[in-house]
Amino acid sequence: MPITFDPSGTPGMIRLEGEIDIASARALKEALLDALTSAGEARIALDGVTGMDATAVGLLWAAEREAKAAGVDLAVQGEIPKKLRDALREAGFERFPLDNDGTGAVTANEVA
Repeated sequence: MPITFDPSGTPGMIRLEGEIDIASARALKEALLDALTSAGEARIALDGVTGMDATAVGLLWAAEREAKAAGVDLAVQGEIPKKLRDALREAGFERFPLDNDGTGAVTANEVA
């Protein structure tokens, strides 16, 4: 399964694998909602993601907003794959959603 949420650890962990697109939007939304309601802290692992469409990015932006409102510490775990950062930069975004530590900045002057 490309999207899983494991609430047993601290923080809880959402793992994304493969292509995250409209076909997996429902599973992503459910995992994000589970993380927001069952954990005071959760991380999203993106290291296995090969692609992400606008639907998935929109869900992450909404989750970021909801986490802030609910006082939940929800963030990306580790580095954001370069392919995802590049895709967002090309779409006009300055950063990846839920990138609380700045590792996913999608600045135009980044060396390839």
